[in-house]
Parts: sequence; C-alpha cells; structure tokens
Amino acid sequence: MEKLIITKKNGYIVSSLFDEKELVLVQAEKMEQESILGNIYIGKVKNIVKNINAAFLELSNGIMAYYSLTKKEQPVFVKRSSQNKICIGDEFLVQVERENVKTKQPVVTANFSLTGKYLVLLHDGTTAVHISTKIKKKDEAEQLRNLFAETTRNYSLIVRTNAANADAKLLKQEEHRLALLYEQLCTQGIHKNCFSLLYQTPPTYLQQIRDEYTDRLSAIITDEPDLYDSIRTYISDYQPEDLGKLSLYENMALSLSALYGLGKKLEEIQRELVWLKSGANIVIQPTEALTVIDVNTGKAIAGKTAVAETFLKINKEAAVEIVKQIRLRNLSGIIIIDFIDLEQPEAEQELLHFLSELCNKDPIKTTVVDMTALHLVEITRKKVRKPFYEQVGAEFWKDT
Repeated sequence: MEKLIITKKNGYIVSSLFDEKELVLVQAEKMEQESILGNIYIGKVKNIVKNINAAFLELSNGIMAYYSLTKKEQPVFVKRSSQNKICIGDEFLVQVERENVKTKQPVVTANFSLTGKYLVLLHDGTTAVHISTKIKKKDEAEQLRNLFAETTRNYSLIVRTNAANADAKLLKQEEHRLALLYEQLCTQGIHKNCFSLLYQTPPTYLQQIRDEYTDRLSAIITDEPDLYDSIRTYISDYQPEDLGKLSLYENMALSLSALYGLGKKLEEIQRELVWLKSGANIVIQPTEALTVIDVNTGKAIAGKTAVAETFLKINKEAAVEIVKQIRLRNLSGIIIIDFIDLEQPEAEQELLHFLSELCNKDPIKTTVVDMTALHLVEITRKKVRKPFYEQVGAEFWKDT
C-alpha cells in the first residue's frame, strides 16, 4: 500500500508518494508561486503564425501561450471576428494543458476539461463516454458505460480508473458537481473581462490526493498544521470517503522527512549515476531536446561465462530501474535508451516487450516506439509537468 507524505522544505511544498519505504513519485511547488497548469482563462489572440499553423494567445499577467490551429476544436468564444476561422483579437476560453518547459511557452487548448477523482468532464463537442483503458474487466467497464449512457448532456466524460470500485451514487454526485461548474464557465464566464482567470486547479499536493488510485493509497500524512487544515477542507468537500486516511504527524523528536529518509532520497534523484544491485549502472542525462539514458555493465559481468544471457538479464534489471526513474524524476518527451547490445533479434524483442509492459503501468501515457538501426530504444512520455530538477531551485537543496 502507498502513503502520500506532504511536508515543507526551504519554501517549497513537497508531496512524496511512498510504496512502503520506497519513493515512487515526488512533486515540489513553491509556496508563494502557484502553477498555472489546468487553469482556465479568457485568452486573447495576439499573433497567428501561418507557417506553423499556430496562434499565440495572451493569458493573465501578460503570459503568452501556444495554441495549435491544426486541431478541430470548438472554442467557447467571448469575442470573435469571423465565423470560419480564428483571427487576431479573438477572445475565448482556454486551458493550460502543458506548463512552460525551459524556453518553450505554455500550451493551451480550447477543449478544456474538469477533473475529479472519478471522472473527467470534457468540452470537446461530443457526448461520448470513454472508459479508462486500465479498467480491464469487461463487465466493470460495461457497467460504468451504462451508468453514464444518457445522451442529454452537452459534454463528454472520461471514467477514470478510480471509478472501478466506487459506489454509483458517488460517481453521479461527482458528475453533477462537474456539470454545474461546466455550465457556470460556459454561461457566466463569457461575461468576464479578457484575461480573467475563470477556473484555478488545486495546488499540486491536493491534485496528487485526487489523482492517486484509491485502492492503493492507504494514508495521507503531513506534519504541517496549515497544510493539514487545507487538505482536510479539500477532502471533506470533494472526497469525504478518504477523510479517514488523513493524519497530522506530531512527533517532535523525529521529523516526518527524517522518518522516511526524504532528504537522502531527493538528493539521489538529482544524480546522473544510478547503481543496480547486479553491479551494473545507468546514467541519466536530460538535455534541451531529449533525455539520454545509458546502460553500463559495470562489475555485473565479472566471472560470467553465459555473456548473452547475462546481458539480457542486466538489460531487464536496468529497464525496471529506468521506468522507475522516469516516473520519479518526471522525465517526459523523447527518451533514448542505449541498452547493452544484444546479438540475437529474439532477445531484443523480448527486452522491448518487457519494457513495454513496464511502461504500460505508468499513470502518464508512456510508449515504447521501437529500436533504431543503431540499437537505441526510443520512448515517448506525455509532457504534463516540469521534470523534478526544473521544479526546484538552488535554495531547495540548502541544508540537504
């Protein structure tokens, strides 16, 4: 079972997901700086660049964002110049779907969504019901589809993995709450001033509470009274069934961070070199365009005679650690892995299949594309939040 540990460190709120004593996911957010990811604004088109088929919109506080014109979206307009196309000066509702990463601006969409614990409401011009692909049992998926089979709605729904074991009453209550919010955005939001923030997503640490799988999360623990009050209010309003999981850690003799060895674990995920139990290692090097991961035999082949079998075994061990580190460090985009060369095509296919199975377990869409002619494995992972090394500054590591 997993525990979510939420604490403060040098001006940041750090939310860490532990499986027993192993850190599997960490997010950090400055206390005085809130993320814009998921926020919905009235954006104004400032420029259209035809050769890349994109528009640049101004959001709140002069923030510029990228909007693709290749997608067939149905914006909720506040002001428009043409019925046929988007023009400079048009104003419409947009949601930030990707944070700015280094020099790249935030990405926005007019097909905004509202996320709950069990459901995601989508403004996409359809009334479809999509069932999470992680709900494998056909009878469960069909039951959920039937629950939301009505066609009177003017939005579509994604039924999230958490819905699999949830009471039908809870699911319908959440749909009603999201539908009311959606109606307010579409009817009242269009009367607000340009650049208005119409909807603000909860802080990162509250989003983690919302998004973690119910059947895995056994406890939510914080040692900060103000965070405890904030979490308690949020859970009481939106997830009352999880209230019993929340507790305030009050042991003055041993800090919550020290109890879970958080400082050391956070320092480890900043290192390029990661050792494996076999004596092999992996080297992780993020760059501007992609992340490169190199697998090295190290001391793992000392005294071994069945070299081909050993290489496959080391590669599989490395694959497990690589997938863990990708999620832990929140790496995304293009990821290139240089595994130890395998001479047999059958061994390469076995490795690719093994890696794909591991990637399928990642809550964020992660795809093993293929192995190139140079025997490099290419992975793509959806970009949502910044990688951990970009979430924190130098002040975060003080006294670590």
